[in-house]
Amino acid sequence: MNESLLFLIPLLPLCCAVINMVFGMRLPRLFAEVLAVTGVAGAFVLTVLFWGYAEGEGTRAVLFTWLNSGSVDISFALNFDRLAAPMTLMVTGVASLIHLYAVGYMHEEEDYARFFSLLNLFVFAMLAIILADNLLVLFLGWEGVGLCSYGLIGFWYRKLENAKAGTKAFLVTRVGDVFLAIALLWLFAVTDTLSISEINAQAASLSSGVVIAVSLLLLLGACGKSAQLPLMTWLADAMAGPTPVSALIHAATMVTAGVYLLCRLFPVVSLSPVAMTAITAIGALTAIYAATCALAQREIKRVLAYSTMSQVGYMFMAVGAGTVAGAMFHLLTHAFFKAVLFMAAGCVIHLADDENDIFKMGGLTRRGPVELFWVFLAGAVCLAGLPLTGGFFSKDGILLALFTHPDPSYKVFWLIGITTALLTAFYTFRLVYLVFAGEYRGVGHPHALPLLMRWPLWPLAFIGLLGGLLNLPAFVGGSETLHHWYDNLAGRTVTASHEEEWMLILLAVAIAAVGWFAAHWRYRIYRAPQENALNRFLLNGWYADTIVDRLFVRPFAAMGRFCSSGCDRTLFDGTLNGLAKMATAWSSLIVQMTTGRLTTYLSAFAWGFLVLLGWFLLKLVSGGGH
Repeated sequence: MNESLLFLIPLLPLCCAVINMVFGMRLPRLFAEVLAVTGVAGAFVLTVLFWGYAEGEGTRAVLFTWLNSGSVDISFALNFDRLAAPMTLMVTGVASLIHLYAVGYMHEEEDYARFFSLLNLFVFAMLAIILADNLLVLFLGWEGVGLCSYGLIGFWYRKLENAKAGTKAFLVTRVGDVFLAIALLWLFAVTDTLSISEINAQAASLSSGVVIAVSLLLLLGACGKSAQLPLMTWLADAMAGPTPVSALIHAATMVTAGVYLLCRLFPVVSLSPVAMTAITAIGALTAIYAATCALAQREIKRVLAYSTMSQVGYMFMAVGAGTVAGAMFHLLTHAFFKAVLFMAAGCVIHLADDENDIFKMGGLTRRGPVELFWVFLAGAVCLAGLPLTGGFFSKDGILLALFTHPDPSYKVFWLIGITTALLTAFYTFRLVYLVFAGEYRGVGHPHALPLLMRWPLWPLAFIGLLGGLLNLPAFVGGSETLHHWYDNLAGRTVTASHEEEWMLILLAVAIAAVGWFAAHWRYRIYRAPQENALNRFLLNGWYADTIVDRLFVRPFAAMGRFCSSGCDRTLFDGTLNGLAKMATAWSSLIVQMTTGRLTTYLSAFAWGFLVLLGWFLLKLVSGGGH
């Protein structure tokens, strides 16, 4: 099989996106929907067929030379290796199910061609990030997912708040992109290449200062895409987009791009203990921050958005603890159970007559198909980390890596991770009880749930529950399959005594149980939410938007007004307008002097002659005096 056929994986969704852009609204709706699903599902099938190419050192496929100048030779090339293959399989597989779900969810949407075009284009851009052989192709995909997320988050742009949410996501993530661009240029300057494999090979020869600076820049770039502190404010508002967008972009793919970037360049960032500690600290602080915010949220998708932010924080902690396999393990399991939670949330919103407030739901088990409760519960127990679920094993692996890290300061991050796990279990079951328990508290009537909104939930729920088998630890009879698959890309091998492993297992079980029981005690019987300062503080995300507005947005707007009114209008426009008025005044005077009469011109000549004569005589007299 020709290795150049690897390009079909990203090209299939790209071609389908272009066809829908040009012809989608001119052809039957079914054609646009089938085309969109086929493009992504075809990429999934091709990934399975090409799986053998990832073995060993992987396969590099070159499509064409992008830039050739002097010693610089940059090709548009893909690298299908052990790190890229599972990520590609997950993205195309989950995206295929989300596309099917979207067909049912958007069945009344008039502008369907634009939606499916953007969805396909997003998948192409995400695959470009994953499969990129060099940093230029990666940056192309990086900017592509940002552009598509802008269009998808603000898809219903006729509502101003939706358009603002799309703009906010675009601008905040662009801040991180600036840091990433600087890091890429710096790496090119010191290594004379943009090839990711060559940069990783030269990592040991870089000076410590360069490694620290570049790693921190990469971290800031990753924070923008992955909604980590301090560039996290866009994700909660991004829930303004259609639910399939939330499931695809904000659960399974784009928000994990930052994690994948750090894993892809792990040989560079791992050389700096400062950078590794910073990555862990950012992940830990974001995890606890987002978990506390989720405790008070009223909108169902905002709870899941803050939860996503928190779980990505765990992935950052795994990278900082040195375990790439641990980070990717949680990335994969999280993609499955969080996608099913978002998609089930979309079904819940349909049943609640487009209501998003969980305090106006309740009793939805009896208002819709009973399987909706079970798939939502499957995703919830994975998120809460109940024993034997995929989320339990992947999260426990990260906590074990933090606990056994050689640096004692990582015990602090472990404590934060444990606390976050407790909060996660509590707010997850809070969500379950408020949505499904008790009596219905809303006023609307349920919408019908198309079959395509229901059956794609089952495969995701099933894989999420059994996701622990991907990397089941040896002490419970597993073979750590994922860790062995990554081989030399897996990072640090986490080793601990059986006593430590069982102690942490039992602690994780106890934490999940305490969180569940606390939520059961508080929410098994509905009680109206309490309005107090702490609740408002958490509901508003620690007022992070207000802080950003006062520290950056308002000063920037004031500087803009000063430059516009003070400099541009007053100084520049005033000067130019004054010169124009002066020229007009002089021209008016000259016009008055040009009467066309010979006597006027003879008089002017005479007066001019007298002035010159007087000046000559004065000069002569003053000269004679000396």
